[in-house]
Amino acid sequence: MNVEVFYIILFVIAALYAAVGHGGASGYLALMALYGVAPKEMKPTALVLNLFVSMTSFIQYYRGGHFKLRIFLPIALASIPLAFVGGMIHIEDVLYKRILGVLLLFPVFRFFFFKSPDDKDLKEPNPYLSLIFGGIIGLFSGMIGIGGGILLSPVLILLKWTNQKQTAAISAAFIFVNSVSGLGGMLTKEISFTNDMWMYVVCAFAGGLLGSYLASSKLNQNGIKYVLAVVLLMAAYKLIII
Repeated sequence: MNVEVFYIILFVIAALYAAVGHGGASGYLALMALYGVAPKEMKPTALVLNLFVSMTSFIQYYRGGHFKLRIFLPIALASIPLAFVGGMIHIEDVLYKRILGVLLLFPVFRFFFFKSPDDKDLKEPNPYLSLIFGGIIGLFSGMIGIGGGILLSPVLILLKWTNQKQTAAISAAFIFVNSVSGLGGMLTKEISFTNDMWMYVVCAFAGGLLGSYLASSKLNQNGIKYVLAVVLLMAAYKLIII
């Protein structure tokens, strides 16, 4: 794959993810895996890109009044320390790609099958379940090098704790804090970044800005979700089967 094509795809992935309130780490990881980047570089690189994209997405949704701190706090409090622990865990390369492929299926199912609940159907979050889900997702996030938004979003929607925009706002904040914590755990070990890291950041940040703009425009978000779901499904197939 030509390096220019890689940067273009990276930009598009960041834009699509930001438009639906995610940082995009799972997409970046899939792209880097298919491009042949070493896993030891993939995980910290994806988390750094997450920081830029998730923050731009969070700001957009926060300004719209969609962030619910009382729902976010217990989930984040449980996830942050376990994301740090997960960041310290090394996974063998082939197994790593298989796990990543399986995790990519979570947003696919969410985008295709989980519809945003009506506000009248929303339920009060259970604080104990919040802590449990937060901890589990945080651990996997640190291990794989994702922010955890692709795992948290289906949970929030399925349990009817938040609507679509509230889910996006909480997921964006969740991704940011987990990415910081996961990076902290990785820094206790020896990590490395690609020499082209600055170009990765530029492409992802520019894509995140575009995605945030799309999220606030009249562009059909369902269309964006379906496109992203198809892309992730193809990536998951390659990572799991091939």
